[in-house]
Amino acid sequence: MRLPMKQETALFVSSLLQELAAFGDDGNGGVTRLLYTPEWRNAQLFLAKKMEEQGLNTRFDRVGNLYGALQGTNRSGKAVLTGSHIDTVVSGGRYDGAYGIAAGLAALVYLKETYGDPLYTLELVSFCEEEGSRFPLAYWGSGNVTGLYEIGKADRIFDNSGVSLEAAMLGAGFGKPEQPESLRADIAAFVELHIEQGPVLERQRKRVGIVDAIVGQHRYAVTVHGEANHAGTTPMNMRKDALIGVSEMILQLEADALAAGEPLVATVGRIDCAPNTPNVVPGSVGFTVDIRHTDDRILSQFSESVLAKFKEIAIWRELDIQISPWLDTKSAPMNSQLIDRLEHISADLSLASRTIPSGAGHDAQLLTAVCPTAMLFVPSRAGISHSALEYTSAEELADGVSVLAALLYELAYEGKLP
Repeated sequence: MRLPMKQETALFVSSLLQELAAFGDDGNGGVTRLLYTPEWRNAQLFLAKKMEEQGLNTRFDRVGNLYGALQGTNRSGKAVLTGSHIDTVVSGGRYDGAYGIAAGLAALVYLKETYGDPLYTLELVSFCEEEGSRFPLAYWGSGNVTGLYEIGKADRIFDNSGVSLEAAMLGAGFGKPEQPESLRADIAAFVELHIEQGPVLERQRKRVGIVDAIVGQHRYAVTVHGEANHAGTTPMNMRKDALIGVSEMILQLEADALAAGEPLVATVGRIDCAPNTPNVVPGSVGFTVDIRHTDDRILSQFSESVLAKFKEIAIWRELDIQISPWLDTKSAPMNSQLIDRLEHISADLSLASRTIPSGAGHDAQLLTAVCPTAMLFVPSRAGISHSALEYTSAEELADGVSVLAALLYELAYEGKLP
C-alpha cells in the first residue's frame, strides 16, 4: 500500500493534539480533563465535529463513548476499531490517550482518501474514560463496551466531592435510556496506538514498540500498628516503631523485585504515618503496594511470598499487620497474528521495532476479552508521562500513524481478520 506523507501526517496529528490540549489547559503546560466535566464534554464534542468534517459518521453511546465510522461495503456488521481515551490525570500531558485518537483520525482520513470505502466498517473510538482520575474505577468507557461494568450501578460510585457517577453522567448529557447501548458484540478487531510512557524505546533507539502483553496488577492496602510513645524517653530496644517495621518491609519488597527481574515491578506509592509528630515514635503506618507482571502465575507467587515476609517482619518487631487486597487484574496478551503482522509492517517500513510489555493499563486489555487486539507504542522522551513534560516528536507521531494505517488497511480493506 502507499504510505501517508510523513510531513502532512505529523502536522495533522500535532495540530489536533494542540487543539485538544486547550480543553483542560491548567495554565502550566498540563491538561486536566476529568470524566463528565465541562472540559471533557467540550473535548468530546470538538472531536465529533472534527470527525464529521473528515467525512466520518459520528455517534455517542449511552456512557459517552464517541465513534466515527467509515461504513463497510460488505454489510456484514463486523467493525474494525482503533482509538484510545480522552480523559487525563490531574495536570497530565497532551499525548496520553489523545494521541491514539488523533493518529486514528489521521489514518482513517488517509485510507478513505486513498482507497475509498473499506470492506469492513472501520471505526475510530474516543473512549470516555480510562484513567480513573475522578471516580474510584478505571476503564468506564471500554468497560461498558465489553460488559465489565453495568451502567445501572453508577449511582453507587462517588467522587471525592460526593457526586455520583450517575449524576455526573446525566449532567454531561449521557446515561439516558433512549441513548444507544454501549455493549457491543460486533467488534472484529481493535488496535490501540499509544505513547510508551516509559524510557525503553528511546534508550534502545527503537521507533516502534509492539506490545505482546499488558501486565496484570495486584494492589494492596497495608496497615501496621505498633505503639506510639515519647521519642526522648523510650529506649531504642523497647520500642514498637511502626515506621521502622514498614521501612524494613519496603526494602524487602525492593530487594525481592530486583531479584525477580524484569518485567516484574513493585511500588509503594503512598505512606500515611500517625501521629506524624517529630517527637513521637510512630504508632501506626498505612501504605500501598502495587505489583505488576505479564505472567499471572509469577505475579501471584511473588505477591504471596512478599506479603508473607511482611508478616514475618511484623512478628519479629512485635507489630500488628492487616493486609487488604483492593485490585486484582489479569494480564492481557495481545493477539499473536496481529503481533506478527505489526513486526512485518515495521520491517517493511524500515522502522526499528521490538516487542515490549506494557507496564501501564490500557483500554486494549479489556478488548482482548471480546476480540483480537493489538497495541502499538511510539517513544516517549525520557520516559516521562502523566506530566506536562510528556513529549513525543512529530516525526515519531507520524511513524505510528504509518504502521497503524498499514495494519488497518490489511484488516478492513483486504479483509485479513485474525
